Amino acid sequence: MRTEIIYEDKSIMVVRKPAGLAAQTAKVGQQDVVSELKNYLRQPYLGIIHRLDQPVEGLLVFAKTRDAAAELTAQLQRQGEGGTLHKQYYAVLCGKPSENQGRLVDYLYKDGSGTAVVADVGSGPGTVGVREGAKQSGAKRAALSWRILQTIDSPAELALAEISLETGRFHQIRAQLSHYGYPLLGDVKYGDDRTKSLSQRLCIKNAALCACRLEFAHPATKKIMSFQTEPRGQAFSYFLISAHT
Repeated sequence: MRTEIIYEDKSIMVVRKPAGLAAQTAKVGQQDVVSELKNYLRQPYLGIIHRLDQPVEGLLVFAKTRDAAAELTAQLQRQGEGGTLHKQYYAVLCGKPSENQGRLVDYLYKDGSGTAVVADVGSGPGTVGVREGAKQSGAKRAALSWRILQTIDSPAELALAEISLETGRFHQIRAQLSHYGYPLLGDVKYGDDRTKSLSQRLCIKNAALCACRLEFAHPATKKIMSFQTEPRGQAFSYFLISAHT
C-alpha cells in the first residue's frame, strides 16, 4: 500500500498521500487512496472529507463512521471562519515575489476541460481585490494567505512558500498562484512555457505542493488533533526544511 497511515482510531484515519497517487478515481484498474484504505479496513464505509490533487503529496483525514464524517465536514465548511479545521501547505514557486507575504482573493470556476479558471482579475503583488459585479456564473470565492520562507538562485530562481487556505476550492492553490505570476515548479497543468521547460530540465514530474500541516477537533472527543509531515518531492530538496521551518 502506497498510502501511509499516520493515525487511526474508531472514528478517523489520518494518512499521508504520495505525489502521483489519486485520492479517488473512477478509472477502472487505477489504484487510489480510497480503494487502498477500503481494502485495508475491509469495511464498506469510508467518509471522504477532503481531497488532494493527484500530483500533490501530504496529509488527509478520513472518517470511519457517518457521525464522524458529518462533524468533520462541518468543520471543513467553517474553514477560515474561526473554525477548528486548518490546513497548511508548502509550495515551491517559480520566481521570487517582491513581497515576503500576502493574501490572494479571487473567484474561481471549473471549465469544461477540468481546469480552474480565475474569473475575477486583480492586480499588484499584494491582496487581490474582488471587483463587485465581476463574478462569473458559477464562480466561487477563493482566498489564501502566503508567506515566503526561503529563496534560492540556483539551480533556478525559486521560492519556498507556506500557504494557508481560507477556502477549499478545486485546484485553488495551483490556479491562484499561477494567475498571480508564480506557477508551482513541476505543475504541467498550470505552468507556462518557461516554468514547464524549467521543470523538465530539473526532472520535476509532480507539482511542488505538500499538505504539510493538518489540524482539527476530533469528531468524538473534541480534542484538537494536530499532524504534520515534511515534503519528500525532489523539488523541495533544494531547500532546508524541518518540522519547524
